[in-house]
Amino acid sequence: MRRAAFARMQNQLYTIQLKKQVKFIDNTTNKDLEKAVLAGLSADSMEFRERTTDESLDELEALLETAGGVSMGRILQKKQTPDPRTFIGEGKVQEVKALVQAESCTLVVFDNELSPSQARALEEDLGVRVLDRSGLILDIFAQRARTREGRLQVELAQYKYLLPRLTGMWTHLERQAGTSAPIGTRGPGETQLETDRRHIRRKISKLEEELEEVRKIRSTQRRKREKNGVPVVALVGYTNAGKSTLLNKLTDAGIPALDRLFDTLDTTTRQLKISDTLTVLVSDTVGFIRKLPHLLVDAFKATLEELRYADLIVHIIDASNPLWIQQAEVVDELILELGAEETPRLEAFNKCDLDLSVTHPRGDDIVELSAKTGRGLDDLLEKIEQILQKTKRKVTLRLPYDKGGVVETLHKEASVLRTDYLESGIEIEAVLNPDTYGRLRDFVVTEDA
Repeated sequence: MRRAAFARMQNQLYTIQLKKQVKFIDNTTNKDLEKAVLAGLSADSMEFRERTTDESLDELEALLETAGGVSMGRILQKKQTPDPRTFIGEGKVQEVKALVQAESCTLVVFDNELSPSQARALEEDLGVRVLDRSGLILDIFAQRARTREGRLQVELAQYKYLLPRLTGMWTHLERQAGTSAPIGTRGPGETQLETDRRHIRRKISKLEEELEEVRKIRSTQRRKREKNGVPVVALVGYTNAGKSTLLNKLTDAGIPALDRLFDTLDTTTRQLKISDTLTVLVSDTVGFIRKLPHLLVDAFKATLEELRYADLIVHIIDASNPLWIQQAEVVDELILELGAEETPRLEAFNKCDLDLSVTHPRGDDIVELSAKTGRGLDDLLEKIEQILQKTKRKVTLRLPYDKGGVVETLHKEASVLRTDYLESGIEIEAVLNPDTYGRLRDFVVTEDA
């Protein structure tokens, strides 16, 4: 154990020395990359998923690179409980500070979520900016959002993240406003703080109103799709699993598909002809990740709630990643949180063109493919068609006139093809999803095979 720890320490020192000799340049902008130290805590009192591990620090480093920074070192603390003030404890803070000074870093990024008071205390002790994982992800989203809807959602999440952290931004004025402050200087800090809080609350309310309009527009579009009887297939998965590459391969969507985290934030929908008798709409969605800030999940619900109304979810899994099980669980949990757990699902193990030592299950609702080379796409389309044929039923219903309210429900939940008002009742020809079919089974008079 001691030899292994010593080897890791030597490795880290060698990496630090190597990085000292390199001037880090962002090739896309030709600017110096911001240098940062990564830190995290694995406490016994934390839920397992909230603890920092070497793997989650690897992912944090990839997020930092995506945001335009570079890691100069990492420190992982293990203890019973988080320190109330500094989160990782005074001793580890000094270690981080020494590394920051040795590498001339301007930023420390924590893999865990910090309280506003902990972030302020750490900034005071370290003398540099401190971000937690949520703040870093929000920064990436802010860089990547392109559409008006995407920018609204990111801005809402940013303001909600900022609101409880405002106090730290005005500490210089609050110190002035103490009891020993000179006459005439008491109060401006609190005044400015309250002014900013009111301004941000107004912005949050306005953004929520605008996003509610987005939801209404999406709801109208969804009803039109249902009326036309076009099934929707939603692509979901861990960030960088290959969703955009797959959509490009299937539909020539032309979405930039780069090998980096959160490359796609704005939903793209394209039509895809599966067979001579089936055409669907395929939607790409934002990638999921461990410890995805709830602020972002809430803000992006206008987009992500589309999963609940999809006819089929295709879960794209990176088959080349040794941690694919943990990544798939993250996606499953978020699907559950969004209320889409009842939607039929197909698991697509992507990147099977790579030399894999990773094993994964096989079954009727599982397909192997390579979005890059096109291998397995025919199998994917065949599976999609099989599942959609099982989920939709074309029927003729006959409703008594005292059940007239069901007609409105059918126009909301199904694709109504014909409505005739007869002496014997209301006859409706429609394509139903399984849930609606189950509730109206007693009124079915004919059903297409």
